[in-house]
Amino acid sequence: MFGNIRTLDKPIRYPMKLLVLFLTLTFTLQARDKPAYVLYNAQGKKVSYSKMIKQLQQQDVVLFGELHNNPISHWLELEITQACAEKRNLVLGAEMFEQDNQIALTNYLLGKITAKGLDSSARLWKNYRTDYAPLVNFAKENNIAFIATNIPRKYASQVSKGGFESLANLSEQEKGWIAPLPIAYDANLPGYQKMLTMMGEHTSPNMPKAQAIKDATMAHFIFKNWSSGQLFIHYNGSYHSEYHEGISWYLKRSKVDIKIGTIATVSQKEIDSLMPEHFLKADYIICVEEDMTSTY
Repeated sequence: MFGNIRTLDKPIRYPMKLLVLFLTLTFTLQARDKPAYVLYNAQGKKVSYSKMIKQLQQQDVVLFGELHNNPISHWLELEITQACAEKRNLVLGAEMFEQDNQIALTNYLLGKITAKGLDSSARLWKNYRTDYAPLVNFAKENNIAFIATNIPRKYASQVSKGGFESLANLSEQEKGWIAPLPIAYDANLPGYQKMLTMMGEHTSPNMPKAQAIKDATMAHFIFKNWSSGQLFIHYNGSYHSEYHEGISWYLKRSKVDIKIGTIATVSQKEIDSLMPEHFLKADYIICVEEDMTSTY
């Protein structure tokens, strides 16, 4: 018996035993591969990196949902940003910078202060140097605006304790660092409902409101700094944009037809197939092994 293996020109006939041996060796070698991640679409089907990039390049906004201490998230944030910059005029922004630190961030981008000066004048996350500095420096080197989109944390903390009304007495300057009040809020959105469930007896109705004021503020500063024809890439914790809620929900309230591409990062024990619980979390889902080395 003979079997065929097709080349670019024509099939080559091999004895069946040799063909079986060849295929066995091929599958064995493939099984030894240990990819750092696998990319899936919303339906849990594997998708190529190049296809994802082509589709992301066609959006108005890309919300990159990361796991904050995951090195694969941070590596792909830079890779995807560089790839999109080849085709689009970019604006970048991140949850990791609070709006009252925008002046310091801008001064660094303009070369008015050093990296050390930025560290002393802005509240940088502890993993800034390894995880976010490459993105900021890419923006600096390519004259790309980088927007501090998040609400100053003390105001989010106020909301978690006293609700939205606790912000009423802020000064005009302070109100300029958050989404315009009053903000829209839908307590029935699944993401906010899930927060209440996860926290159990230790939660209060104000905790999802603290999440919402962050989502609303990030969406506000994304939209405020985006112009038609640009691609705004935003880096945020995955929970802020999963299932097209959170930031996406608020962006759609500003412009219903804005084109938003979303990415989520998840971890699993095995990554050769996506667990159903992660389906629909985003347009593209980065699946990383749960024992991946963390950045902190």
